[in-house]
Amino acid sequence: MVEVRDRLAALGHDAFVTDLHKPFIGKSDEEKERIKLYQKYNKDAIREFWNAMQKANAVLVLNLDKNGEKNYIGGNTFLEIGFAHILNQKIFLYNPIPEIPYYKTEIIAMKPIVINRDLSLIN
Repeated sequence: MVEVRDRLAALGHDAFVTDLHKPFIGKSDEEKERIKLYQKYNKDAIREFWNAMQKANAVLVLNLDKNGEKNYIGGNTFLEIGFAHILNQKIFLYNPIPEIPYYKTEIIAMKPIVINRDLSLIN
């Protein structure tokens, strides 16, 4: 996320990630899951991201492959896409919409712009 944020900044965007990302750097996937749970329960991470999102005009979803799932979008990211939709923000997906049963149609309905890793398409 930090690398993509820096690339977006180099393209002239005022990109940000929350401070909650710092403990994840250099950690294994298992450690990251423990950190996520801790942050959600003890740091009100979902609400913190909601508050940060309200100052933005777009969201970029880094839907990378995870645990064998191509272009993965997890539950928390799905919430964030919904928040962006309610806030009338542009929603950019780094990769195509994943083939995830039950909520692919909801993602389509929120009309994300798939950029296929081409950050220059963000406007």
